Amino acid sequence: MKHVAVIVSLALSTMTSAQAVELKLIAGGSLTGLLKELGPQFEKTTGHKLAIHFDSTPNIIARINSGAPFDLAAVPVDVFKDATAQGHFAPGPMVDIARVGYGIIVRTGAPKPDISTPDAFRKALLDAKSIASVPASAAGAYIAKVYERLGIAEDMKAKTRVQSAPTAIAPAVAKGDAELGIFLTNVLNAAGVELVGPFPADLQQELLFSAAVAADSKETDAAKAFIDYLRTPPVTAAIKAAGLNLP
Repeated sequence: MKHVAVIVSLALSTMTSAQAVELKLIAGGSLTGLLKELGPQFEKTTGHKLAIHFDSTPNIIARINSGAPFDLAAVPVDVFKDATAQGHFAPGPMVDIARVGYGIIVRTGAPKPDISTPDAFRKALLDAKSIASVPASAAGAYIAKVYERLGIAEDMKAKTRVQSAPTAIAPAVAKGDAELGIFLTNVLNAAGVELVGPFPADLQQELLFSAAVAADSKETDAAKAFIDYLRTPPVTAAIKAAGLNLP
């Protein structure tokens, strides 16, 4: 995404603030790569600093509901479905920023199983000795529902190699710690692994990421500027380059 750095900088030139602040941003773990790439451009041009806390959906909800201070969030839409968490955001609509579907990876050079149909997908999962994923997440919750739909939920519990974060899935597969990796496709694009493919159409669903300003933020203008930044053309180009789709 480095090729978009110049045009991102130009897009940000209109957002420069006379008073630089630190923004506490809570973000979904699956956005780690994207925001680590785009954050410095926002900081460089506006003078604001981003303090980003990446985490899984259950932990994000718990963090917000604990009263931990934050200025804005860019998280799976599931966070906003929690009534208590939703109360910690300023009134008004959320801003949808990206969406992405699910897929499976193998180690580079390993045989790719057939996952083209629900039956083939089910067989591939049952045949695999181990599967890397992050069950305690919004994506993990959907994957669990797919397992239940296929009637293999119990089988998958024994095969699952739980990873600490979405970004750990591909390395685990690349090192041979797990035969397959299963999660959102944008975090499965990494060195040492190959995408087998997306979930079959009948089982596919996209996870939506949305952004909103915290109700108690004292840096509302800067927080809104960051959300506006995420919707600029060069940044939406970067979102697509990172393997995500636009909302």
